[in-house]
Amino acid sequence: MNQAQRYEFFAALKAHTPEPSTELNYTSTFELLIAVILSAQATDVGVNKATNKLYPIANTAQTILDLGVDGLKEYIKTIGLFNSKSENVIKTCRQLLELHNGEVPDDRDALESLPGVGRKTANVILNTVFKHPVIAVDTHLFRLSNRTGLAKGKTVRAVEDKLMKVVPSDFMQDAHHWLILHGRYVCTARKPHCNVCVVSQYCDDFRRQQKKVNKT
Repeated sequence: MNQAQRYEFFAALKAHTPEPSTELNYTSTFELLIAVILSAQATDVGVNKATNKLYPIANTAQTILDLGVDGLKEYIKTIGLFNSKSENVIKTCRQLLELHNGEVPDDRDALESLPGVGRKTANVILNTVFKHPVIAVDTHLFRLSNRTGLAKGKTVRAVEDKLMKVVPSDFMQDAHHWLILHGRYVCTARKPHCNVCVVSQYCDDFRRQQKKVNKT
C-alpha cells in the first residue's frame, strides 16, 4: 500500500464512520482509565457490564480505593483476570491520590508508571481524552495493519512506529478508533468480511485473493 492509497484508505473509513469513538462507557477521564485497564484480554461489552454496576457506587480514585481489593472484586469478578486487575486498580487509585491529586495525568511516563497501565493503555488515554496524535495498537489493529499492508511489523511496537510515520496527518487523530473498529467488526481474524469492506480495494491481502481467483 503506497501513501496515496493510505490516504484513500482513511478517507473511506472516515466517510463510513465520520465520528468514531471507543465502545467503552465512561463519563470522566478516570472512568475511562479504569475501563481500559479492565479491558485487557476482555471484551468492551463485558467491561461495560461490570462498570455499569461499579461506577454508580464508586467512580473516583478515592471511592474505589475505599472499596478495597475484595470489595472491587465483587463488581468486576465477571471479567477475565479480575484478581490481578483488582489489585492493579487499587494500587493505581492510591498512586493517583498520592502523586496526582486523584487526577489522571496528561503525560506518558506518568501514565505508564501506574500499575496495570502499559503503552497501549496510555495511548488510549492520551488519544481519546487528551487528543494526542498517537495510536494504540491492540490485536485487532496489529492484524489489520499487517493483513492490509497499511503498516507491516513483527511486533506491536514496530506496527505502532510504522503507523506514526505513514498515517496521513489529516486522519491521525481518529486513526486509532477507525482501525480498531474496522478490525473488530469487518477485518476479523478467522473470516474477514471482505464483501462489505469499504477499503478492500486498497488491501494487499484482498488483492492477492483476487489474483488467485482470476487465475482459476
